[in-house]
Amino acid sequence: MADNPPGYELADRMALTEPAQVKAIGHPLRTTILQLLHERAATVTELAAAVERPKSTVAHHVDVLARNGLLQVVRTRKVRAIEERFYGRTARLFFIAAEPASVGGEVSGDFNDFEVAARESATAFEEGRLWGFIRHARISEDQASEFWARMAELVEEFDRLPRSGDTVYGFAIGVYPTDYPALPASEAADPPR
Repeated sequence: MADNPPGYELADRMALTEPAQVKAIGHPLRTTILQLLHERAATVTELAAAVERPKSTVAHHVDVLARNGLLQVVRTRKVRAIEERFYGRTARLFFIAAEPASVGGEVSGDFNDFEVAARESATAFEEGRLWGFIRHARISEDQASEFWARMAELVEEFDRLPRSGDTVYGFAIGVYPTDYPALPASEAADPPR
């Protein structure tokens, strides 16, 4: 397998600025297709076999992703009299930069990486093979943004790992505001003991 997957040229990052782009990645099968293409370019036939769905269904979802600029044909080959297309991602990392008011439409609320991660990780949890942490910190928005930028670098490193082994591992991270309780400012001026 490629040492630096997926083995074809693509941008490092792509901002999703159109509601249709965000909606396109909101479907679980499309998210799976995008994840599979992190490893290498693939044909609709290969993708359909991997996800165990009909070729027509997979072709429809590939078309939606391609029309919205998330997939591209990275090479072709002749198989008998038919030209077979290999699809690849247009970027290693897609991030949502759409704001409904500025782009004139509604952004899909269907896309939630943590919902996908929770669903995917259920079996690993049951088998005692789920590694995870959750922490809370009262920090500024700027600090949260700086921390997120560092985590995005880690995600990119994970995406570029050489493909080996027999198990596909998921990696989910996030930084989000909560209504988690916080202690009030201390009234005592006494130093901690």
